[in-house]
Amino acid sequence: MSLGEEQVVTYVIAQPCVDVKDKACVDECPVDCIYEGRRSVYINPAECVDCGACEPVCPVEAIYYEDDLPEPWKDYLNAAADFFTAVGTPGGATKLGAIDTDAPMITALPKDQ
Repeated sequence: MSLGEEQVVTYVIAQPCVDVKDKACVDECPVDCIYEGRRSVYINPAECVDCGACEPVCPVEAIYYEDDLPEPWKDYLNAAADFFTAVGTPGGATKLGAIDTDAPMITALPKDQ
């Protein structure tokens, strides 16, 4: 499914990760679908296999299954979609490395978030 079509989202990284980027989730991900932006990391919904390995290792409890995302952080679904609309689906975060951009919503957050 291309990013221009209906999004399939599995896990979402929310506000507690912004400016933290511990990346324990990146190390745990068996399919290399967690990409590093400037201020946050993002799970690529087109590459995620919905295994859930990332969720329990997050030290700031920022990773949620889409249906369990707390109401105040529902916009993080859109942030991930925006990020991957710009970045595309490269097929692996490691080979791409850190990306010097973020979803506009993340960029707009105050630095002390």
